[in-house]
Amino acid sequence: DLQDPPEAIPELARKWKEGYDVVYAIRAEREGESWFKRFSASVFYRVIYQITDVRIPVDTGDFRLMDRKVVDVLKSMRERHRFPRGMSAWVGFKQVGVQYKRSPRFAGVTKYPFKKMLLLALNAITSFSYFPLQVATYFGFFSAGIAILAIPLVIYLRMAGIPQFTGQATTLIAVLFLGGIQLISLGVLGEYIGRLYDEAKGRPLYITREAPQD
Repeated sequence: DLQDPPEAIPELARKWKEGYDVVYAIRAEREGESWFKRFSASVFYRVIYQITDVRIPVDTGDFRLMDRKVVDVLKSMRERHRFPRGMSAWVGFKQVGVQYKRSPRFAGVTKYPFKKMLLLALNAITSFSYFPLQVATYFGFFSAGIAILAIPLVIYLRMAGIPQFTGQATTLIAVLFLGGIQLISLGVLGEYIGRLYDEAKGRPLYITREAPQD
């Protein structure tokens, strides 16, 4: 569809000849796209940047040039739900970005409707972030903390002779505290599931950029 212009390839190749292993294209301008798509893409990249340990470059796509050794490492990764732009950032190597102007679609229609974009975002988050599994833990500590902080208030109200609030408050504190403990337990379980998921993906512990020849 020529949205990613072939004219940018020589610049990608020039950076590769300078010694970079991955040269990714940065969309400096996005012509022919709706404001919603530009906004959602901007939000997606900035959210994924905040909640993952992998530094996925902002405003990039799959348009990039990769050295053969990078491609070989990506091929060796066994995971089935693949997010290529995240995987190429995860493997490391020497990387650099090249800005380009993304043109309007020359022909055809988009293969990424809103539903598919949501699935892509979900795939990216679940492939590189524990954050969804940790949300329960955060809410659990928050809920239990509120309950603990409210206990002195209830004691003060009872000592001040205002019993009409203490009964309801005691019930609310108990619900908040027990609910918080349950959420924390779910969060701990989520941590174990996340580690099992990491083991199942079978990503290499170490990646060798180059090895001396005998």
